[in-house]
Amino acid sequence: MGALPIVEHPAAAAKFVANRERMAWHDKALWFVREKRDRMAHSLPEWEWLRETASAIKQHTIAALPEYLEQFEAAATRQGAHVHWAADAEEHNRIVLRILEEHQVRRVVKSKSMLTEECHLNPFLERHGIEVVDTDLGERIVQLRHERPSHIVLPAIHIKKEEVGDTFHEHLGTEAGAADPQYLTEAARGHLRDKFLAADAGITGVNFGIAETGGIVVCTNEGNADLGTSLPPLHIACMGIEKLIPRARDLGVFTRLLARSATGQPITTYTSHFHGPLRESDGPEGSGRTSGELHIVLVDNGRTRIRDSQEFRPALGCIRCGACMNTCPVYRRSGGHSYNAVVPGPIGSVLSPAADPAAHQSLPSACSLCGSCTDVCPVRIPLHHQLLAWRRELASRRLLPASKRWAMDAASQLMRHPRLFAAAGWLGRQALRITPRFLVYNRLNTWGRRRELPEPPRESFREWWKQNRESQSHD
Repeated sequence: MGALPIVEHPAAAAKFVANRERMAWHDKALWFVREKRDRMAHSLPEWEWLRETASAIKQHTIAALPEYLEQFEAAATRQGAHVHWAADAEEHNRIVLRILEEHQVRRVVKSKSMLTEECHLNPFLERHGIEVVDTDLGERIVQLRHERPSHIVLPAIHIKKEEVGDTFHEHLGTEAGAADPQYLTEAARGHLRDKFLAADAGITGVNFGIAETGGIVVCTNEGNADLGTSLPPLHIACMGIEKLIPRARDLGVFTRLLARSATGQPITTYTSHFHGPLRESDGPEGSGRTSGELHIVLVDNGRTRIRDSQEFRPALGCIRCGACMNTCPVYRRSGGHSYNAVVPGPIGSVLSPAADPAAHQSLPSACSLCGSCTDVCPVRIPLHHQLLAWRRELASRRLLPASKRWAMDAASQLMRHPRLFAAAGWLGRQALRITPRFLVYNRLNTWGRRRELPEPPRESFREWWKQNRESQSHD
């Protein structure tokens, strides 16, 4: 799939919201993951210390990023890896294609990688005659359905098991109407095993790159990245430049935070370390002879621009755990596809406008500013403050629609004049009492959908204060 169409979040969310049953179980499923995260966080007395330390490590690394990137390249090269540099998505895709063509690759197995989604690598390679199979189960499901992931950790969270059964029946030949998860998982395993054995190359993302050692770390729960890198002779690792950490000793901080924040696990099932290409053993002692190639593609694609922004630089600390999505009331009720962005949810609403402010101007407003995303972020990115900052930034660039600008201007005038504000409050209370419901809840009034008007209070806050607190404040 290519570039995403420009659709504002409210319009894109309307379709998801219209299916109340789906919205309800999507909300419930993600909140269940959030609750698991909370239990894990509360089980560690040092949890807040880990968050604070991780934030400090990331801030330090981003501040000294050029030096650490050079250190990483030198160390990785000593380990036998080939390091490539890509300024943007187009260059990244060209580099990957060149490597594949040099090795006459026709079939690729790929583990989950948000960077390759960001660069739209799959459709690019397919246009050049290369088969690309996503091997993460959720990613494979959405790939077979010709959809995009709706969540960065749980890519098929929006799909019911019955729909998965229909998809597998169509593409994998499973029994019609089968929806048993065990049966469907076994069918996927057999299907993917054949793809692994036939692959000429494996492509992975990178969770962490270690500047000190030149090693990369890939975290999965299914082991698909391990199979994809050990069976084919060629491994291409695609890595955003912000994924670096300085030292091997820093890694433990992040592995303790990542899975607990993402899925409520103590650690990912597979935490795989790669230091140079895989080697094979010739006999009991082993010769250490190199049996394959490792290519690491370091990608900027706008990250340096974010780094140059004092306001939004902390967003580069994101470790892609998805915790902000699991807790966000807007994301849980509107679905990931409503963001029309590779990374949805709160962090996506910060990163996407940085890449294309005009296309994603509606995303910072897809937020209640409740601050829950900031509360759960394992690296303490001040997400709700950054979303508020983006609203200010987009307004200064005149990128907000006229209706929103006028409404904000009117609210600004109202709140600057106490008497006008008090009069508006009185009128509002009267309107709530006398307005017939059909004027609010009808097919022509889109605002009324999924909203309930509050009960009008008997008195204003000003009146309550005068009766209950004003005399006390003078004592």
